[in-house]
Amino acid sequence: MTSSRLAVGGVVLAAGLALSAGCTADSAQSGFRDAAVPLGSFQLVAFTSCDDALGKLKQAAKEYIGPYGFGSGGRAVDLGGGFARDGAVPPAAAAEGGKSNAEPGPSTGGVPNYSGTNTHEAGVDEPDLVKTDGRRIVTVSGGVLRVIDASAKQVTGSLDLRQDRNDPLIWSGADLLLAGDRALVLINGGYFVQRPGVIIDDGPVADPAQFAGPRLLLVDLAGSPRVIGSYTVDGNLVDARQVGATVRVVVRSFPRVQFPYNDKLTDAQRLAANKAIIDKAGPDEWLPRYSTTTGGRTSTGRVDCRAVSRPAVYSGTSMVTVLSFDLGRDSLGTGEPVTIVADGNTVYSNGPSLYIANDQQWRVVMFAPDVRGGGGAQQGMPEERTELYKFDTSGSGRPRYVASGTVPGYLINQYAMSEWDGHLRVATTTGQAWGRDAKSSSAVYVLNQHGRALQEVGKVTGLGKGERIYAVRFTGPVGYVVTFRQTDPLYTVDLSDPAHPRTTGELKITGYSAYLHPVSGNRLIGIGQEANQQGRVQGTQVSLFDVSDLTKPSRIAQFHAKFGHSEAEFDPHAFLYWPASGMLVVPLNVYEPAKGPQGGALVLQVSDGGITEVGFITHPEVGTQQVSKFPGQIRRSLVIDDVLWTVSDAGLEAASIRGLGTLAWVPLT
Repeated sequence: MTSSRLAVGGVVLAAGLALSAGCTADSAQSGFRDAAVPLGSFQLVAFTSCDDALGKLKQAAKEYIGPYGFGSGGRAVDLGGGFARDGAVPPAAAAEGGKSNAEPGPSTGGVPNYSGTNTHEAGVDEPDLVKTDGRRIVTVSGGVLRVIDASAKQVTGSLDLRQDRNDPLIWSGADLLLAGDRALVLINGGYFVQRPGVIIDDGPVADPAQFAGPRLLLVDLAGSPRVIGSYTVDGNLVDARQVGATVRVVVRSFPRVQFPYNDKLTDAQRLAANKAIIDKAGPDEWLPRYSTTTGGRTSTGRVDCRAVSRPAVYSGTSMVTVLSFDLGRDSLGTGEPVTIVADGNTVYSNGPSLYIANDQQWRVVMFAPDVRGGGGAQQGMPEERTELYKFDTSGSGRPRYVASGTVPGYLINQYAMSEWDGHLRVATTTGQAWGRDAKSSSAVYVLNQHGRALQEVGKVTGLGKGERIYAVRFTGPVGYVVTFRQTDPLYTVDLSDPAHPRTTGELKITGYSAYLHPVSGNRLIGIGQEANQQGRVQGTQVSLFDVSDLTKPSRIAQFHAKFGHSEAEFDPHAFLYWPASGMLVVPLNVYEPAKGPQGGALVLQVSDGGITEVGFITHPEVGTQQVSKFPGQIRRSLVIDDVLWTVSDAGLEAASIRGLGTLAWVPLT
């Protein structure tokens, strides 16, 4: 599940909280310091008590509140440990069924070779709309979970997950994780969620008595599919990762504090009234609540305020919570929530380590002019930076916080982070990347853990001046960075010496790659958009790069689909590469004025020296009213033995890898 499908409003960051003994909250500071917090100096600090937690949360929130709610003219507060100037930072992935597309599934014991979800790291699965274990395919469409027998090529079980005819699951969709005979369904939002504290039509946006957040459903697949457990929590789903049967779910939440609007008051009076409301709020309005159901019995709880920690600088209006679940059990339990008072929007895990990145987007609202005209933009902009929190997830229980750090700039997605040989590599863009006088540039930073700090040990800067990052991929000691504005420089970065990383090569071509996929030590596939010399996009392109010589990367083949766009350009889960045959499959939507919209799956053959079009698979249209203007829009593809499966809301098609002849059509209507 990607950050593009996740997250609105404020942020929650959570992770297993096992802060070392002796960590105490710093004393509150009054006033503000103009000096920015030194990069790399952030650490998490535990609150000493519930009173300490609630008092400091309120203090921070009152500095952030304005006459019209949170973010309307407020400032960030330093509660010990440092502060950055008023202003804002510009805004800017071996589990069963969790095989990377780069590696076929097991072939022993009668289990077929199969592809799983295309993931960032092998052995670390990511939520997606379809899963397979080689024997069955599980998917959720229109609020209904279905199980397809891959051998019989037919639906063998279905389960309607919708609570009622208005359940947001119908239109919001769901993602899945799979472990043995258990599936975890992740539904982002039981109610429409907007950031609390913002007023729309002179009324509060959320009822604090309701859960406004993701639902998790534990489904038993051993017989007829049935829900055996559920879990609901306040907030928004950020992302999740699975290793074995253990799933870490990251959620961000906001205070459930309402600020009624009175048009008879002055801004000063509204501000005073809003601060008084904050003073009266209790822990039930601040800390995330959860509800868990097993065997028809429901219990509720709330994150323990003593299990909440904070960085030095925070707004008090957003939190991130990490939940842990064992899919091998018969219930989801409490999720063992651990919470940090911070923003967080990007999750990366290689298995033993889980990182949550926070580019402080909560400060954007402070900088922006007030939407009702009651406040202007804050003067001055803080140093752009992304905070990084590292957690030890090598065990199956609660994750353990181990270190924090910061880097300049902001990330594009989880692929901008990678841990290798004990070092974290992070690629970021700093500065404005738009307008005639764009001052942006990008860099790769190498961090190493020293005690509780992630400290910079090396860096490469000055990449793509006046541009921003569009794609990043790290493979062992090598990094590939694509920046773009009018042309596409592909940079190769040698990271073999963490203290002295260096740019080794640069390739300038038109267009850009939005996702990079290594297919060997010598070849790299890129998918993105072709563009003219002025930077105007011209349709989907697939590029094959020769990176055998890092000093002289070259593009040796290109496929261009004019007027085309592919979901794989922004969601790598839609990308399938099957190394056994060199087959590449991506969804492709093309709109040609003469032919109208066409949707399907593009099948290419990638060899050591070129790219060849094999075919274009289409699905029938479902009903008369489509969410998408592209009929039968294919979303995903997967391989089981010698069968290529393509998945859409209409159904699944099984085709022979050799020749793409249709073997079966499995409708989902």
